[in-house]
Amino acid sequence: MSGPKLRGYDAVILAGGRSSRLGGVPKAELRVGGETLLERTLRAVQEAVCVAVAGPPSLEGILAPSSYTPVLVREDPPFSGPAAAVGAGIAALGGFSAGSGAPRRPWTFVLACDMPDAARAVPVLLGAADEDPSCSVLAVDGAGKTQPLAGLYRTDALLEAVAGGPAPLANLSMFSMLARVQWREVAVPEGSTADVDTWDDAVKWGIRSGSRAAAPSSGSAAAAKE
Repeated sequence: MSGPKLRGYDAVILAGGRSSRLGGVPKAELRVGGETLLERTLRAVQEAVCVAVAGPPSLEGILAPSSYTPVLVREDPPFSGPAAAVGAGIAALGGFSAGSGAPRRPWTFVLACDMPDAARAVPVLLGAADEDPSCSVLAVDGAGKTQPLAGLYRTDALLEAVAGGPAPLANLSMFSMLARVQWREVAVPEGSTADVDTWDDAVKWGIRSGSRAAAPSSGSAAAAKE
């Protein structure tokens, strides 16, 4: 496959989960190679025109030094799941467009911030959409798992899913929200959509928790409190 030609996309980054299996340590603030997972994810979609980050106000300090400043939004109510976060993000991107007087971009990336190697999946999805722009494209890993939080969506389809799908979005699964969205699965590099859910996942990446307690080698959240 040649390099992706598609340009002019927006992005919604999900960065506001409870991180319950990490003892409440925010995933977005975990560090790989000297940068937070949120910074790493933003870099993966650095060609996006506008970016909305769905997460808590504590992330403002990470976003401020960015070469561009993404808008920070919060799903309502907080911690009400990825569908609600995507809804808040896509609404914020509409504010960008309204403020500039420009139409929305035809494509919107949705990317969770807990996939440290997502940058390898992004160009593959862009290339697939460029070759066949008829529908949205979702990443699928080597085990056949489809990842809706690593997807490049046709913006009109995503807007329709948010506005015309099951209501409310709070605590709704992504696949339920996307029930009427047409997509095709695109194989991405092995491991590029592997996420960090536990300390066992974290230590595989040498992840530290920034100013918080370092990731315990035992992989247990309880040990993080010792």
